[in-house]
Amino acid sequence: MASARKRSEKSGLPPGSLVYVGEERHEPVRVEVITYDLRACTQRIVSPEELDLTPREEEGILWVNLDGVHDASLLERIGAVFGLHELTLEDILNTEQRPKLEIYDRYVFIVMKMLWYDGGERRLVHEQVSFILGEKFLLSFQEGVAGDVFESVRQRLRNERARIRSEGTDFLCYTLIDAIVDHYFAVLERIGEHISEIEDELIREADHQTLQTIHQLKRELVLLRKSVWPLREIVGAMERREIPFVTPSSQPFLRDVYDHIIQVMETLETYRDMLSGMVDIYMSTVSNRMNEIMKVLTIIATVFIPLTFIAGVYGMNFEHMPELHWRWGYAFAWGIMATVALGMFIYFRKKKWM
Repeated sequence: MASARKRSEKSGLPPGSLVYVGEERHEPVRVEVITYDLRACTQRIVSPEELDLTPREEEGILWVNLDGVHDASLLERIGAVFGLHELTLEDILNTEQRPKLEIYDRYVFIVMKMLWYDGGERRLVHEQVSFILGEKFLLSFQEGVAGDVFESVRQRLRNERARIRSEGTDFLCYTLIDAIVDHYFAVLERIGEHISEIEDELIREADHQTLQTIHQLKRELVLLRKSVWPLREIVGAMERREIPFVTPSSQPFLRDVYDHIIQVMETLETYRDMLSGMVDIYMSTVSNRMNEIMKVLTIIATVFIPLTFIAGVYGMNFEHMPELHWRWGYAFAWGIMATVALGMFIYFRKKKWM
């Protein structure tokens, strides 16, 4: 696993210092530039050196998507072109941000988390995504370079009949947020399948590994909750038009995203309750299993107490013991012990102690 730059490394630096905080990356930043209007849509992949963001006179919406935020010099150049505040650039470079929304004079800054569920390693993978929403442009900054969940949005942009082609940047921002939230449902489905498997293990025979898996899932749900919970405020503010650049035509769609976020949160709470119940079931199962073991050991010890007493009596080295010189004394002692053991066994069975 690659090393990561810690937040503590920025200690003592002035506000607005452009220092990347996150997993160490060496891949080149991938820059995607999409311009579109009702008549046409162009999409091109350029290198950071070839990126030209000089203002153009033609009309249309500009979407610039960066895969990788570890190049501070590139972000500084983009910030100079679009007039981004240095604190905004600092937050984009810090991949440990809490989802939030900030309003500036010329743009709106939004931070979200994009999530995947790694089925092979059975763990939650998260990536920070930042949006800069302006009047005629939208910038998106993705922490990783391995892909995203925006391909459906790109396909809609290529369709000249799609509604997105006739709307503004607020509708484009909505579609990107909606794509991220929709993928939360896919993540929850995978987690739900994993929880069902754990339930089957608890019914069959759970072990210590099952408990570790439950705790791992609980940690992942905490991460998912931290990613989803602040989105209510973000989308709610956009839906109520408390931020600029949001048109009335986008409000119904934003309300739909808000409903989806509530559904995700309710599902999260359900899963959390289920996992908490599974921990209780596991502890009860372990306790019952221990009680069964202790019951068997107690019965065995109880049966041997009178047998030990009989053997102890006839093991004493007294000279005058009638049974010691009796021809059938040995068999008589064994008979007594067998009778006592069998009698106790029958008694325990009648009491349903075994």
